[in-house]
Amino acid sequence: MSILIRVDQVKDTAEQECCMGLEDLHFYYVYGKCLTFPSLFLNWQMKSNGFVLYPEKRIGHLPGIDVGDQFFSRAEMVVLGVHSHWLNGIDYMGEKYAKLLQNQSYTFPLAVCVVLSGIYEDDLDNSEDVIYTGQGGNDLLGRRHQIQDQKMERGNLALKNSMICTVPVRVIRGHESTNSYCGKVYTYDGLYKVVKYWAEKGVSGFTVFKYRLCRLEGQPTLTTNQVYYSRAQVPASISELRGLVCDDISAGQENFPIPATNVVDDPPFGPSGFVYSKSTKLAKNLKLPSVSCGCKCKGECVDPRSCSCAKLNGNDFPYVRKDGGRLVEAKAVVFECGPHCECRSSCVNRTSQNGLRYRLEVYRTSKKGWAVRSWDTIPSGAPVCEYTGILTKTEDIDSVVENNYIFDIDCLQTIKGLDGRERRPGDISSLIDLDEKKSEAPEYCIDAGSIGSVARFINHSCSPNLFVQCVLSQHQDIKMAKIMLFAADNIPPLQELTYDYGYVLDSVVGVDGTLKKLRCFCGSSDCRKWLH
Repeated sequence: MSILIRVDQVKDTAEQECCMGLEDLHFYYVYGKCLTFPSLFLNWQMKSNGFVLYPEKRIGHLPGIDVGDQFFSRAEMVVLGVHSHWLNGIDYMGEKYAKLLQNQSYTFPLAVCVVLSGIYEDDLDNSEDVIYTGQGGNDLLGRRHQIQDQKMERGNLALKNSMICTVPVRVIRGHESTNSYCGKVYTYDGLYKVVKYWAEKGVSGFTVFKYRLCRLEGQPTLTTNQVYYSRAQVPASISELRGLVCDDISAGQENFPIPATNVVDDPPFGPSGFVYSKSTKLAKNLKLPSVSCGCKCKGECVDPRSCSCAKLNGNDFPYVRKDGGRLVEAKAVVFECGPHCECRSSCVNRTSQNGLRYRLEVYRTSKKGWAVRSWDTIPSGAPVCEYTGILTKTEDIDSVVENNYIFDIDCLQTIKGLDGRERRPGDISSLIDLDEKKSEAPEYCIDAGSIGSVARFINHSCSPNLFVQCVLSQHQDIKMAKIMLFAADNIPPLQELTYDYGYVLDSVVGVDGTLKKLRCFCGSSDCRKWLH
């Protein structure tokens, strides 16, 4: 079956009988004219001419429509019967369906599908967990802000009844797309259950109904991953945050406060059980190597031929000055200027030493615990944060107590390409011992269980937008290098920050000697299904 042929047929029929095609429908929307008649007429035309695959509304998955299927217009969804409205975000069964025998136990109206496309200013989409704004009171033909209170009727009542009757709803997400003739592409992301609803004053001061939707277990992983729209609200102040549980988890240590939010738990709670530290602490039995000699550059380091730090980096500087300093490429190790260097603190070769440059937020998710996102666009190659904690020997870690915040300093393993790691450029063989037997396992690690920075809350992804970089500045022992997280690509605001934890499958053993397996919920299309 060709969806496009059916859409064209609908278009031709509409043009012949009412001189209004799909382009005209878009024209009416843009210029603020009434959509009610043409929408209803086209729906009637499609059904009466047999152009709708599922003309009667159904609860749950539709046969032949798989999670991840995409549609290039609302018309295609109407043709299939996936979502039968041209404009409304909530598709629901009306009272006529109450007469059917199989529906005797349900209360109507009953929602069957919702479309998330960033129309409502109060929406919050965390992929697996959604705060969805009901319908009505929205200035659809203007700036799309609320202009009046919503009412508990039609789609709003249908979503409430879906919660009461424990009936799942289909969720479809719309995204801007230059490849679609309507400017958007819509993705079917599976079934969600409505777990809670309430009324509150929205961003614009009018009453709106809010619905919390949670994705059902056992479905294919999301292809849309963590979803935010171009209209997503980066708050003007921390006080505007929904679900705020902590104003600043860093207690003023960072350049910007790091708020924490929780709209998942009831009652909500904040991150606990750790002390924030922007720098790594040493275990009692450890001592850092002696401070390395520094460069003799005056002002800032500009000439790689005379800068001794640049020589360690292959006779070049690892950073470019754009946007305050960005790493050109991931390297085996980055040598930065240190405490004995004569250059200024503003030197580009100290890029990772200047603290947070982007506003971050820690937030609660339904499946992955805490997560981190940025309020700002982070350019590719920019430093995001340092993974801090207690630097200790790996053999000294208490194997009896479960600790999910151990970061092995595996720079040597990366240099050698062990355990499936990707080799990185950089020849530092003159500075380290590459004896195979001495580099099979990391000798040191960072324990962020009780002490750490915002990095301890960053989740794993099989398709991450951050990468791990070992950095040396105070000394030149790569086994005790500083761990930095850099942007692997341009990251838009409000997208979850992630990096690859780098576990080898079947590599984690519990205290009882049995293998520990942990499912991955990253939602990537390339998800490996298991974290370890």
